[in-house]
Amino acid sequence: MDFEKVLEIFIKEFENKKIRYALIGGFAMGALGILRTTVDLDFLVDSRDLPKIEKIMKRYNYNCVFETENVSQYVSDLDIFGEIDFLHAFRKTSLSMIKRSKEVPIFNGKFKIKVVSPEDIIGLKLQALVNDKLREPREYADIEDLMYYFKEKLNWNLIEEYFSLFEKKEKYHELEKKYGNIK
Repeated sequence: MDFEKVLEIFIKEFENKKIRYALIGGFAMGALGILRTTVDLDFLVDSRDLPKIEKIMKRYNYNCVFETENVSQYVSDLDIFGEIDFLHAFRKTSLSMIKRSKEVPIFNGKFKIKVVSPEDIIGLKLQALVNDKLREPREYADIEDLMYYFKEKLNWNLIEEYFSLFEKKEKYHELEKKYGNIK
């Protein structure tokens, strides 16, 4: 996937169509300064904008290969365009993530893209590991990278809410003790 080319196209499309979105996943971590290998792009999008997303994806010859109420996955026949996944925001928590997102420069300032906060990436990582136990080691590694990198800048109350939501309060206390007191 040519991330720069794809993002140039989609940032313009999302802005022109007034799509409420935020970058999530591995590329979002990279945009926030934590290098991580990824092969696709992941976006959180307001579910009310899904019809606009579908039109854009069709215009660029992406095929929807998986879709549920919560997520849709698009793949292009062209390697340059790769795979793009959309997490559908329709609950208060996920809609708030989009509202909290901030524009971040990428590709040496060539573009700016909306990215969810580190705390919200942590919340999404928790959801992913709860939904698929096989992802637990990778997701916790990413969570710890975010906690170490952002240290005292994190909103630990929000992070605690996410851990509580997914019934991981003991793990929260372990990680907060490890990373929350770093100065």
